[in-house]
Amino acid sequence: MERWSRVVERQGNAPPDDIPLVLAREGHHGPVVHAANRMARQNGIHPGARVVDMRAICPELQVEYADPAGDIAALDRLVLWARRWCPWTVRDGTDGLILDTTGSDHLLGGEAAMLVEMETQLSLLGLTAQLAVAPTWGAAWALARFGPVRSISGPDDVAIKLGALPVKALRLDADTVLLLRRLGLKTIGAVMDVPRLSLTRRFVKAELNSNPLMRLDQAFGKLAEPVASVDAKPRFRVQSRLAEPIFDPTPYLPELCENLCAALKQAGQGCRRLHLTVYRTDGDVSHVDVATSATTRNPGHLHSLFRDKVERIKPGFGFDLITLEAGGVEEMQERQNRLDGGSDDDLHLTRLVDRLSAKFGPRAVTRPVLRESHIPERAEGQVAALAALAETGDVVTKERPLRLFDHPEEVRVLYAVPEGPPAQFVWRWQTHRVVCYAGPERIAPEWWKDRPGTRLRDYFKVENQMGQRIWLYREGLHEDGRGGDPRWFVHGCFA
Repeated sequence: MERWSRVVERQGNAPPDDIPLVLAREGHHGPVVHAANRMARQNGIHPGARVVDMRAICPELQVEYADPAGDIAALDRLVLWARRWCPWTVRDGTDGLILDTTGSDHLLGGEAAMLVEMETQLSLLGLTAQLAVAPTWGAAWALARFGPVRSISGPDDVAIKLGALPVKALRLDADTVLLLRRLGLKTIGAVMDVPRLSLTRRFVKAELNSNPLMRLDQAFGKLAEPVASVDAKPRFRVQSRLAEPIFDPTPYLPELCENLCAALKQAGQGCRRLHLTVYRTDGDVSHVDVATSATTRNPGHLHSLFRDKVERIKPGFGFDLITLEAGGVEEMQERQNRLDGGSDDDLHLTRLVDRLSAKFGPRAVTRPVLRESHIPERAEGQVAALAALAETGDVVTKERPLRLFDHPEEVRVLYAVPEGPPAQFVWRWQTHRVVCYAGPERIAPEWWKDRPGTRLRDYFKVENQMGQRIWLYREGLHEDGRGGDPRWFVHGCFA
């Protein structure tokens, strides 16, 4: 909810705080509440409830769509951000983080000071958090969500602090929680008082989320639950520290590119972007970025992209530190395309595109890409050559003319039958007599994009008396209720 609120605030569409609002996601029986703001929670609305039922409780409820995938991606980024406190961090489900702070809390003045520091830093990001410290993953999870206290000092206090919490705090699924409540076991302490043999007979074949014995052992540290930390992507960065300030970084770029590409090659990686940072002696920092249309680790090519951009750096009183960092790092393998085992890299279209884009700007060089549309003028578009690889759509297999007009040209047509091909048409002040034809190919309007009343098209490939092949279409049908007589247009020419 807080991430959504920040997005709409930047867009200037933030709703007032006194309006109950929920974010909804699809459920088995219709939309369900994914998150609710403070006013909605005060009206008795809680996550997991059906939106239809909550509207009956609160008629003025405002509903927006949730973005669960975006929430997971933001939480994954937060996992790496939280490594400022400890090296072992991992995402816990869809709404939590687990940090193994063993040996790290004393660096921040103890567990209490560490919790204050975490809460402060998260609040600066606009996030509220429920924090807890415990000897085990399960105990920390229970305290953060259900516990009245935020810290357990030692293993001996785990049973005391967790005993009064509800059985839901054992990370059990809803069916198991309901079964335990029907048996009169409403708290963790009540489950602990049941003889272990009795619970074993009942849940011996249950999975982890349905087995209260295994969850108890995890919470008390009897069953190991290590933090399998996600590895951060390696950063490829080289730098050059200078003994005295200089005013031109050009002499140092070849060596920086060589060292960076050597590190990329050793790791089997390539890059799509380079970030050059120059640190001036007066404290100012200058940046120069270049990009490539394909993954590469060729030092000569990467160095050439900076040729016309380094001049834009204002040296001031000089700079004494230069760093070069690779961005858009991807896996890259060597390809052999010569019999002697080498690679012919002398002529590459991608390198020409990179040099032109670096010289004239990323928007000056474009390439055509296919779009997911049957409408001919929408099936192809132009994007920046550096970004085209990530934005291509599905390939259209139907035959299309080599030359497609930006705007179809209307023509006058004579035809034998209303629904058939043209027998003759006048285009560009010339009369064209149809010798042979193929078609029609009917293309219906795209109802999700076109306006109501848009007419369908019937395309014909025709050949005139001079052997010229032309692509034209009839817009609409007679008496289709969407306008007058059909209109004819020439849309392109074949080779």
